[in-house]
Order: sequence, then C-alpha cells, then structure tokens
Amino acid sequence: MKIVALTGSIGMGKSTTSAMFKDLGVPIWDADAAVHRLYAPDGAAIPPLKALIPEAIGADGVDRGILTSKILQDPGLLKQIEAVVHPLVGKDRADFLAAAREQNVPLVMVDVPLLFETGGEAYVDAVIVVSCPPEMQRARVLARAGMTEEKFASIVARQTPDEVKRAKADFVIDTGLGLDAAREQAGKVHAALMDTAAGTAEK
Repeated sequence: MKIVALTGSIGMGKSTTSAMFKDLGVPIWDADAAVHRLYAPDGAAIPPLKALIPEAIGADGVDRGILTSKILQDPGLLKQIEAVVHPLVGKDRADFLAAAREQNVPLVMVDVPLLFETGGEAYVDAVIVVSCPPEMQRARVLARAGMTEEKFASIVARQTPDEVKRAKADFVIDTGLGLDAAREQAGKVHAALMDTAAGTAEK
C-alpha cells in the first residue's frame, strides 16, 4: 500500500485538492478532522485535557476559544497540549492505515497541514504540495471570516515557506490556474501514483 501525503500552506487550496483525490476513489485521512474527533464531547483527548485545563472543556467538548486564550496567557501550555494530542492523532492515523491495509487498498492519502513542520514526511512514500502565487494565497485567506493581516502573518510565520515545501515535494499541484487545471493535475498525479503502486505490488 502506497501512502501519499497532501500538504500546503494556509490558503493554497489543500481542502479543494483533497476532495479531488477523494472523487478519484482515494481513501483520505484528514489530520484536522482527527483533531475535531478528539476534541468532541466523547473524544479521547477530553479526559487528559480536562486534567490540564478544566475551564476549556464544556458540554460541546473542547472550547477552542478558551484553549487559544489560555495558550496566549501561558505559551508553555502549548507543548503540554501537544504532548497529549499528538500521540492520539498518531493513533487515529495508525488505525486508519491498518484498516486500509486490511482492505488491500493500493493507495491512501494523509491530509496533513503541518507535514514538514512535524517531520511527517518520514512515514509516507510520496508528498504532494499544493501551491499558488503569494498574492492569491493572501487574498484567499483574508477573505475568510475573522481573519486579519496580523493573524495571517502569525500563521505564515509558523509554517515552512512555500518554496521550501515545493522543493521537498515529489509532486506540486498549482491551484492558481483554476479548478479545471487543478483537477487535471490531480488526475495525472493520481495516475502516476497508481502506476507506482501497481509496480510495487508486482515485485
């Protein structure tokens, strides 16, 4: 089974591209969705986080607003939260991959926003990076509700630069050329990965 990672900086079109691969029949594990499951009222992260920051846990699970304000008040708290959440996210991913192997799926995708920032490229066979021109990225992100120039700058500062991601990628999908062009690129990448998966299976 081939494991391919999809990643890209904020506003580059990763979610849209992920949906294109899903339409091509590729099972997808989404890191953000895994965190949402863990933060839900019955999520696995609730008991340890409640012990750490009880005021951030409510009837709907983790209150991200309170969580963020607590981290801003105490920057050291982020490391403690990551020590709780990262292993649980890793288990969620491992369960997904194990289930896919049992079903003899030839190709799966892990959608991980901070792949290079967390060293995640080490556990995948190939990396796809989605990219677009910086002015387009900025316009997309600033169009989001609640986004400010300061927030955008803060997020970008924490992410590996786009040019570094592109240099490390096995495939780059340019989302700045429109949906049809991106879909065509996704189709070509998918075909190449399926060929590689088939070749590996024959060995």
